[in-house]
Amino acid sequence: MNTNADLLKELRIDRSAPPPPSRRGLWIGLGIAAGVLVLLALGFLLLGDRAITVDSAVAAAPSSGAAGGSVLDASGYVVARRMATVSAKITGRVREVRIEEGQQVEEGEIMATLDPIDADARRDLSAAQLEAARSQVAGVQAQLVEAEANAQRLQALVGRQLVSKAQYDQAIAQRDALRAQLATARRNTTVASEQLRISGIGVDDTFVRAPFAGVVVAKAAQPGEIVSPLSAGGGFTRTGIGTIVDMDSLEVEVDVGESYIGRVAPGMPVETTLNAYQDWKIPGSVIAIVPTADRGKATVKVRIALDAKDARIVPDMGATVSFLEQARPAGDADAPRHVRVPATALARRDGAQVVFVVDGDLARQRVVQAGERIGGNVEIQQGVTAGDEVVIDPPDALRDGSRIRLAD
Repeated sequence: MNTNADLLKELRIDRSAPPPPSRRGLWIGLGIAAGVLVLLALGFLLLGDRAITVDSAVAAAPSSGAAGGSVLDASGYVVARRMATVSAKITGRVREVRIEEGQQVEEGEIMATLDPIDADARRDLSAAQLEAARSQVAGVQAQLVEAEANAQRLQALVGRQLVSKAQYDQAIAQRDALRAQLATARRNTTVASEQLRISGIGVDDTFVRAPFAGVVVAKAAQPGEIVSPLSAGGGFTRTGIGTIVDMDSLEVEVDVGESYIGRVAPGMPVETTLNAYQDWKIPGSVIAIVPTADRGKATVKVRIALDAKDARIVPDMGATVSFLEQARPAGDADAPRHVRVPATALARRDGAQVVFVVDGDLARQRVVQAGERIGGNVEIQQGVTAGDEVVIDPPDALRDGSRIRLAD
């Protein structure tokens, strides 16, 4: 009996005993650890070895036997050496305007006409005065013919003592007086003729003509307005009919800093880039260096000739001029060997000037010896060769061997 009771006690579940260990928690812990390892691996791949995006440029060597790279860049504007605001020579009312903006005019072509009423009246008066002077000459000539015949007749009679000497002297005096009157009448005729010519010029002044061939860039007057060669205090009088420009006289004027004017010389080759056409390089040369400086801006004006004549070039356009290095004779063995890179390619690492050269998808650091700065470029005398692709504006994080990716 006791034995059976003991056996039954052994079959009871002991509620106070701890439960056996579960495997579910073990699997959860292993999963969390694996996730952390995956995240660390991805972080290393994405952040630890990420390529740096950079811009690049190719190191160039100055050409031989032709104009080399730019030694200086300057900005300026297209200007016209022949440009005129055409006005009338006289004050008058505009009768007709024959020009429009953009119109091509030839030298002597009529641009406008003024009311010719007053000028025509003065010309008609001068013509009448000329006819009166000519009539006076004819009358005096007729009287002189009679007086000369009378003097000759009395001369024969006085020799025969048929008339008195006083009568003969009176005839001679009358003849001489008529001769003087004839000379005066002829001079009056000349004066009247000149007056008529001047009156004709006055009529011609009512026609406003182009002083040279060019293109009309501004139309300033309209029919019915009063124009005058002098400005009026009231402000209602025009001083010009229109403005024309000789497009063959276009050139560029740039301001060069005093510190760099020594790099510029007359006849030096240049390349001009218009702000409106960035991809168009216009060859040219330096016409002259204006021998005066701007005290306020510390610049010297330089005139640039454009070899190209094109309708796209118009006055007052903005332009950038690159002054090119003078041609180096071919085969000049003594010429220095150097290349040019953008000045922004230079960087400092550990106190030294360096340039990063693109080597596939890696950046290789090279210590360089920099020379003169020329415009936006700098001469590299040692450390870089022509054709090397260098990094522009290298970031501070860029180091030797860093992975890089070139910007599109």
